[in-house]
Amino acid sequence: MAGGATGQPKRMSVNPIPLNLNSIGEILFDTAAEGLLIVDHRGVIQLANPRSCELFGYQRGELVGLGVEALVPKRIVHKHRDYRKTYHAHPTKRSMGQGLDLLAVRKDGSQFPVEISLNHFQVDEKKLVMALVTDITQRKQATDDLQRLNQKLEERVKARTRELEDSQRLYRAIARNFPNGTINVFDRQLNYVFVEGKELFRLHVQSQKLVGTSYLDRLDPEIRDTIQQRLEEAFEGRNVSFEIPHRNQHYLISAVGMPNGDQQLDRILVVEQNISQQKKAESDIRQALHKEKELNELKSRFVSMASHEFRTPLSTILSSTSLLSRYNDPKFAERREKHQTRIRNAVHNLTNILNDFLSLEKLEKGIVEVQRSTVEWVPWCKDLVEEMQESAPEGQEVTFYHEGAPVSLVIDVHVLRNILLNLLSNALKYSPKRQAVKLRSRFEGETLLIEVQDQGIGIPKAEQEHLFERFFRARNVTNMEGTGLGLNIVKGYIDLLGGSIHFESEEAKGTTFFVSLPIHPRT
Repeated sequence: MAGGATGQPKRMSVNPIPLNLNSIGEILFDTAAEGLLIVDHRGVIQLANPRSCELFGYQRGELVGLGVEALVPKRIVHKHRDYRKTYHAHPTKRSMGQGLDLLAVRKDGSQFPVEISLNHFQVDEKKLVMALVTDITQRKQATDDLQRLNQKLEERVKARTRELEDSQRLYRAIARNFPNGTINVFDRQLNYVFVEGKELFRLHVQSQKLVGTSYLDRLDPEIRDTIQQRLEEAFEGRNVSFEIPHRNQHYLISAVGMPNGDQQLDRILVVEQNISQQKKAESDIRQALHKEKELNELKSRFVSMASHEFRTPLSTILSSTSLLSRYNDPKFAERREKHQTRIRNAVHNLTNILNDFLSLEKLEKGIVEVQRSTVEWVPWCKDLVEEMQESAPEGQEVTFYHEGAPVSLVIDVHVLRNILLNLLSNALKYSPKRQAVKLRSRFEGETLLIEVQDQGIGIPKAEQEHLFERFFRARNVTNMEGTGLGLNIVKGYIDLLGGSIHFESEEAKGTTFFVSLPIHPRT
């Protein structure tokens, strides 16, 4: 994984991972102010943004394929490899370098201090780690400078000389120009003794008006106790660093004690840095990667989705084709024509379902056109149930019962057919043998109410809220065929028709879906 002892680091083979970022992700990736590396479980760099190449002194593309240990000092390569393996075994989101002296190695062998934030994710079952690398050379230098200035300030306080005023002016000039934050000095009551920084200009606050007031009074109640507790640790001699949200912004707060002439910590130096833009960039990158993963998953599952939705019409074609050979005699012309019609309808339905799959994005965006026509509900539904029964597993039965007088409705028959085929085929699939699947319906005013009931395995209560989500599959069906898209499509179709769907389910006792559709929609 690491480079050789001499010469250029050894380059390893890489199987490119499909991380094609969308336009927003590409802009963020290429223009990010921080270095971004994506590393696989072997420690091989799979992706590096331009800032990473700049930080480590490599040409664009040279980092890809290197072992990540090529970027750390040789004296800690073995430790780093162990740390990396431990992290891949138990990955968590975490930051490295805060309060530590981490060093990275450039291509020319020079070293520089860094902070590293780690996060993990998975693409196509491949575990990857994303590392955000920050060059803290200037920050570290600034911190060292501030500590030296603080030491000089304390020494001059003892002497009570004119140097105190000079150092204060210098300190204030530096602090006033501190970017994206403030530099503060608090007493033990966390009152302002000193405050400057560009963040004050953003908030339209004058520093002199804050001196002598309480820092805690400026904080929202929900974070006040947390910040007070952490800052009080600095009065105990600890170096404190933590992140916290405040009024739609995100801050990194660092604190260190300031001893007086008697070496007592009666003041603390607190540096607030507004890191909201950095956090937003991290979030945007994660969202872009998640979207890319979701699109890739949709492509890879298309074949299995098609298989799931095509089963019933294909079974209809197969059974009707087999039966046609028995009806060659002219006296069976009516039966032959019936099966030929079913074959035509099934083929037509296959074409429509395929078009729906290919137009899934249109369905989600609400731009699928509805083609409504008038249909006699009860005869149409009986034909559908008869068709389902012919393709049902041996020993299973689909029953239909309509309550009340038959009524016609104006609806997209193709969409309605796909809704019921999906619900009934699911009910058959998840029901044991010799258990009936019941289809019931009735009209209430201008609404058609449909129930599809099975006595199957049911849906675990803890997972029911996710049932209509795309790709969701309950834990008790993971060993059964399915893609987790059927009910998501059903929900989309029902929304398209202006209806609603809900369900009741108990594990090991069965599930009932309740569909409500308007009979004569206004549009």
